[in-house]
Amino acid sequence: AGMKFFLQYVGCFFAFFSAGFLIISTWTDCWMVNADDSLEVSTKCRGLWWECVTNVFDGIQTCDEYDSIYAEHSVKLVLTRAMMITADILSGFGFLFLVLGLDCVKFLPDEPLIKLRICLVSGVMLLIAGLPGIMGSVWYAVDVYVERSSLLFHNVFLGIQYKFGWSCWLGMAGSLGCFLSGSLLTCCMYLFRETSSGRLHSAYSLRKGYSSAATVVTNVHLPSSPTATSKMYAVDTRV
Repeated sequence: AGMKFFLQYVGCFFAFFSAGFLIISTWTDCWMVNADDSLEVSTKCRGLWWECVTNVFDGIQTCDEYDSIYAEHSVKLVLTRAMMITADILSGFGFLFLVLGLDCVKFLPDEPLIKLRICLVSGVMLLIAGLPGIMGSVWYAVDVYVERSSLLFHNVFLGIQYKFGWSCWLGMAGSLGCFLSGSLLTCCMYLFRETSSGRLHSAYSLRKGYSSAATVVTNVHLPSSPTATSKMYAVDTRV
């Protein structure tokens, strides 16, 4: 029981921070940051929804939102948005399901098997959430790196060159956390599910055995039909 509680709390810890990292990375503005030298007087960051410029001297930040989602955007931007939003939704629901499945939460306290199944469902959702999260963040980072390397290889300087920033790192960390918490909940908690199922089956068989024994004893003490001696006594009594 102590090991099960420990695994639940560790999984809940990683699920909470993983979902938070994915949501923060999706809605922050530093997926790409300028990689120019120290002579720059401003820091330029690009996110999935807007682009911000921060003055390095006074810290004043100005942001410009991208066009409407119905406007034409690059394939990299559109697919990364879709994958990160999917990861946010799945990880958020996975964390909520995990909270309901914790033994310390008073939800279905008399149904331990159902709570274990809830933890298993939460683990599967977290594992699925990690896939679009890691695909979106890694693909975005690789695309930025390839674009920058190709420009440097061809000696092309466009004024601003970018490298992937901390928002992209958060997306990768959140995705890896989803994989870790999902693995704990699906693999380890499945062992506890098998143990609990075996105990319940043994208890049911024991109760069934006691019930059958009681029935046999009752049938032994209660004769099924009157014997010949009893019939003779009954006749003598009537006479």
